[in-house]
Amino acid sequence: MTKEQKFYNALRDIFVGAKIEGESGFVNLMRIKSGYFEKINKKLQEDTEKALSKISSSETRKKFKDELFDKLYSFFSRYFTRSGSIYFNQTPFYHNIYEKVYTDEKDVILFWKTHMLYYVKSDRIFKNLEVAFDLPAEASAQAGGHKFFFDVSKLEHKRANEKRSLVYQFKNVRKDETIVFEVFYSEKGRITKIDEIKKGLKKKNIKIKDEDLERSFRIFEKQSEVDYFINKNAKEFLKEQFKLWLYQYVYAEESEWPKERIDQLQILKDIANKIIDFIAQFEDELVEIWNKPKFVKNSNYVITLDRIRDPEGKPLASNGAGKKLVEKIRKHKNFPQQVKEWKELGIAQNNPHASIDTKYFKDLELEILGQFDDLDKSLDGWLIKSENYQALNTILPKFKEQVQTIYIDPPFNKKTDADYFYSVKYKDATWVSLLENRLEKAKDLLNEKGSIFVRCDYNGNMLVRLLMDKIFGQENFRNEIDIKRNQALPKTGGVNLVEETENLYSYAKSAKFTFLNTLIERDKPQWVDLGTRPSNTKNNPPRILEGKKFYPSEFRRWSYSQENIEEMYKNGRLRIENDRLKILLDKRRIGSNWTDIPGYSTVPT
Repeated sequence: MTKEQKFYNALRDIFVGAKIEGESGFVNLMRIKSGYFEKINKKLQEDTEKALSKISSSETRKKFKDELFDKLYSFFSRYFTRSGSIYFNQTPFYHNIYEKVYTDEKDVILFWKTHMLYYVKSDRIFKNLEVAFDLPAEASAQAGGHKFFFDVSKLEHKRANEKRSLVYQFKNVRKDETIVFEVFYSEKGRITKIDEIKKGLKKKNIKIKDEDLERSFRIFEKQSEVDYFINKNAKEFLKEQFKLWLYQYVYAEESEWPKERIDQLQILKDIANKIIDFIAQFEDELVEIWNKPKFVKNSNYVITLDRIRDPEGKPLASNGAGKKLVEKIRKHKNFPQQVKEWKELGIAQNNPHASIDTKYFKDLELEILGQFDDLDKSLDGWLIKSENYQALNTILPKFKEQVQTIYIDPPFNKKTDADYFYSVKYKDATWVSLLENRLEKAKDLLNEKGSIFVRCDYNGNMLVRLLMDKIFGQENFRNEIDIKRNQALPKTGGVNLVEETENLYSYAKSAKFTFLNTLIERDKPQWVDLGTRPSNTKNNPPRILEGKKFYPSEFRRWSYSQENIEEMYKNGRLRIENDRLKILLDKRRIGSNWTDIPGYSTVPT
């Protein structure tokens, strides 16, 4: 293979990424990207040949052509991944990409290799795969082994971060006795039915053990996990990196530069920039698509019966239309489904405040919503089911700077598979990019007096703190709160101490944020000593009350001014008892230790 062929093959692989099967919007984009590459590939070859034709000597032209494609391959292979994402992949250490000099007071900030990216999803790339393994002859009806082919052409691509198990279905047996399976993602409780597979094989006179089937499934599933990203500004990123690379390349060469060599380097630069322009053009399109607000596929309303009957809270008799509408709902053919849902939620059928879901009454939905003059003002909550970045981006125009408080409990980046259905196993850089993309949108939703609380544990709390400093500003940090961790979670196996707490990071949108009330009532109010009258402590002037002098307790100093002492005495929070000052402790300030509150997983449901 020539260096030119090696470069174009590599460019196809790193630009288009590994081929993925299935049907989804993202897969369709990758197919479009593949078609786009074929067009630019042809144009790039034409432009390269045209540029090289300027070199008169055929021998020099051939030699430089090899060098050109060798250097292009060397540069671009550093910044592309198998998924087609563009970022620091195999950047040599001597580029010092982790070293930066700052001229302001922020001499240490968070830096990670995917900070210039939008995180899209993590997934395993499943390809059509043939699996063969040998078995002892007596263990198989075939000549000592089995051959399997896994067809993923109907494998629907998952949504971002969705964790779903695979289901295998027997399709047919080829002439060479290869057993063909179709692969799907599980939905609605669908599972692989080993017995049905064995029955289908038996009809083809093939006997196979359960463990052999499961072994073939395990081999198929050992395919690579890949992170998908979109570069926020691919052109700027690649051109900056190319300038650094070219400088190092030129600097390492000879010190004298004949015109012929300068012309060659100019060709290298022009071709590289042309490739960057081609790549960036499509990447910019992906950025536009990714950030474009999405259409709402479906919406329903949950409204209590009393609000339908009387939207304005008027006496029942004043709104006969609403009363009749409620009767229509109760006589509706789908009303039993609503009643079933009430029972599951523990709501009595005769409860006047029971809430109906308009998904059961679509033919009445407009009539129900027509009861309200201003539906937006009447709604007191939204529940959105969506990929969270797209949800935030879509609602941003409506709710920008309108939200008072945000609480998020992101996946904790555990480095191992979780027992619930979304991914928590990320590389640190991927995880930080995932959070950054979403936290920046969340910040735009907060009003000037708003605040955000982010929950995390030891798997990522140090990164969360730095990331929040970057987005919200160190000056807007308010508290690191200790909260109770559910002790039903797996223990550490005796290697380390049991993890009993997690962290809740509190940040404000701006200096305008304040806690409204940080005082709470004590369970048992009590009067405690504040200071004594007889003793005299050097360098501690007394406080005077009713003409008597009071000094602080031994080894203590006064924390209250004379004015504070007089004010507390006037308000009944201070008294004199046996020549001692006593202060009433009936309230306490809320602190950062919230471990007395049970973890959410321990609360009965």
